[in-house]
Amino acid sequence: MAVKRDYYQVLGVARDCPPEELKRTFRKLAMELHPDRNPDNAEAERLFKEAAEAYQVLSDPDRRRSYDMFGHAGVNAAGGAEGFDGFGFGDIFDAFFGGGFSGRGQARNLRGSDLRYDLTIDFEEAYLGAEREIEVPRLVICEKCSGNGAEPGTQVETCSTCGGSGQVRRSAQSIFGQVVNVVSCPACQGQGRIVRQPCSGCRGQGRVERTKRLNLRIPAGVDTGSQIRLTGEGEAGVRGGPPGDLYVVVRVKPHPHLSRRDQDVVYELKVNMVQAALGDHIEVPTVEGPVQVSIPPGTQYGQTFRLSGKGIPHVRTGRRGDQYVVVQVVVPKDLNSQQKDHLKQIGGLTGKPEKIAKGFFEKLRQAISLD
Repeated sequence: MAVKRDYYQVLGVARDCPPEELKRTFRKLAMELHPDRNPDNAEAERLFKEAAEAYQVLSDPDRRRSYDMFGHAGVNAAGGAEGFDGFGFGDIFDAFFGGGFSGRGQARNLRGSDLRYDLTIDFEEAYLGAEREIEVPRLVICEKCSGNGAEPGTQVETCSTCGGSGQVRRSAQSIFGQVVNVVSCPACQGQGRIVRQPCSGCRGQGRVERTKRLNLRIPAGVDTGSQIRLTGEGEAGVRGGPPGDLYVVVRVKPHPHLSRRDQDVVYELKVNMVQAALGDHIEVPTVEGPVQVSIPPGTQYGQTFRLSGKGIPHVRTGRRGDQYVVVQVVVPKDLNSQQKDHLKQIGGLTGKPEKIAKGFFEKLRQAISLD
């Protein structure tokens, strides 16, 4: 299956281009690539369909916002671009004349918008997984009118102007000749129905804003930028359309001592030069609690020790990463005269690159033991 190109790349526009530029650019492409101007040219037809699909998504503010956040997956999940054969020539002429040529007969039930919720969790919660209760404000079906927008006990009338289609046909002249241009019905604003007495609960909108509490399970191994999709927990659809989805975008707080590299954990262990020279057993933090690490004599700056299986589990497989302990030798800055004398007894101020002479560590041990 071919990979879809980025819609902005297809139209040759910037991601922040205004609607006027988007329409102008598509108009130019459509005139260049239209099948009537390129008979028996399969490539031109393919590019024409691709441009039409891109414009259909980017010209709709809600779908464009969903595409900007989630890419093709966002518009596909939102009933996005169906391909040229799915929406026909009428939607192409929408770009030129602002109407529709679908001839579908009835106003469509529209899917509700997807929502985004930003959630901040602790480092430990990302490692172990967690459960959170979140509150999400969203549009839901009005309980009073069951979403039809009419006051209970009153009727919703089919629009006599458009016969319930939500569209009226008009002729228009274009570069391709005379076409039938279908525009939204002015009597019902494209709804295909007329509500004489709007519902007092939702003012005829069929939806009201409510806050819902949701229990969210956070899987172990999530990282900053991870998304958790809750199907059907977005906003309610219009005129009985399906609800959108809720996307929870995770941000993980930094740990005071540990840093993360995918599934691995890194800890920078600061030791003094005596510990590095003579070796030591040092307690270091891990995601499971402190463990003791053996630092051998002669450890150098930047030397790394691996703690197998002490990292973060993979969010899908559960396989644990490792922890890496990176040694940083800290050289003291403020020495008193006695400490300086002790170090001078070891030697080393030669003005030449350091060569560790035999017995160096013994001299260092003796200097440290001096009173």
